Amino acid sequence: MARRGVTVRREEILAATVELIDANGLAQTRVKDVAGALGISPGLVFYHFDTKDALLGAAFQHAVQQDLARLERALKRSTDPVDRLRRILAVYGPQGRAPGWRVWIDAWALAQREPAIRRVLRHLDDEWAASLLETVERGVAGGSFVCADPQAAVARLGALLDGLSVAALVYRSVTRTQLRTWVSDAAAHEVGIDPALLH
Repeated sequence: MARRGVTVRREEILAATVELIDANGLAQTRVKDVAGALGISPGLVFYHFDTKDALLGAAFQHAVQQDLARLERALKRSTDPVDRLRRILAVYGPQGRAPGWRVWIDAWALAQREPAIRRVLRHLDDEWAASLLETVERGVAGGSFVCADPQAAVARLGALLDGLSVAALVYRSVTRTQLRTWVSDAAAHEVGIDPALLH
């Protein structure tokens, strides 16, 4: 493969890194492998990213940012709290091959030892939770939802979604249909509405 040189953009490096992380895991992804996949020198990767940790953190953020962009597009389509909650739950769970989620799960283990990954993980998790919290609080304020403690409800729903996503993607002990049904039922219970409204 011919070398491509400086024309390789940061976005291309991130996309290639996400593919390698999805295939090999965060811990096993090397700068040399990313450079090889793109036909560039490792030095060019380091030109865009000072360290391997910076590259992995940016790639993880890139993968999950795509999911967050889908969430933002979904929320722009509605102002009704029930519909917005339904949309959040539909977008939040694993979709398709679920590269964002697979990378996210991998990052949880690495985040215990890598502060850079932990910071990115926390920031992205906070973004998801903020969208859900805003929707629940708006629903409570407008009388569509009944929820005494929206923050606690969001924390419980996030933990449920995370756990069921691991069960669906890693253990394969839960189907995605079960994941969606159970999360929708739990969300309906948290905000005091008929579960059928979220299915």
